[in-house]
Amino acid sequence: MEWIDDAIVLGARKQGETGLILSLLTRLHGRHKGLVRGGAKSRSRGAFEPGNRVGARWQARLADHLGHLAVEPGTNYAAMVMEDPLRLACLAAAMALADSALPEREPHPAVHEALLVVLARLAADHGYGEAYVAWECGLLAELGFGLDLSACAVTGTSDDLAYVSPKSGRAVSLQAGEAYRDRLLPLPRFLVGTGGGGAGEVLDGLRLTGHFLERWVLAPHNALLPSARSRYVDRIGRIVAISGGTDA
Repeated sequence: MEWIDDAIVLGARKQGETGLILSLLTRLHGRHKGLVRGGAKSRSRGAFEPGNRVGARWQARLADHLGHLAVEPGTNYAAMVMEDPLRLACLAAAMALADSALPEREPHPAVHEALLVVLARLAADHGYGEAYVAWECGLLAELGFGLDLSACAVTGTSDDLAYVSPKSGRAVSLQAGEAYRDRLLPLPRFLVGTGGGGAGEVLDGLRLTGHFLERWVLAPHNALLPSARSRYVDRIGRIVAISGGTDA
């Protein structure tokens, strides 16, 4: 068995004295693991940092074996954000969530492509918070739990959408939801294409997607949101508390 694919490194852990087990998000083969012999002492070990884009060749005798990976360095996104704690936290959150939420060896090319968009925004230091929230929405949809943000669940109109029902995941308009706003989740404007953005809306978006990721995706498997994601939310929360909302 053998394949070659474009991949993003999600995580790495040592195996024995010199080996590394890499977890990758590949374009055509989904989340996939493999052993890199000598990876812990390789001159190319910088390529194994979470968030980096690599070329991967996987080989195994049987399809259900762990198999061996040969990795070709590509774009070192981890190095690009290493000196910025907020961007590094966003990158770590994305990699940890993909590693914990995606089923192993189940192809999700749309998730892979959208994650590359997040990485490109992180490298450019522009709009990455909004791109990351949009990626989490796409992840929910790919896993069969998409939010319905097309129209108000009460009135059926698409105007002034402002909230989301925490039970159904459907949008609610400002007027229809005003009396129940304490029981609804705020809907960031950038998710419905009506402008917005900045740290305040990114925080609302993270709380929105986090609610459904935890309830619909992780809880059935007795799992929690990754601590790396919680740290990113905490950092955004501190920015909002201090400044009232800036780009993130």
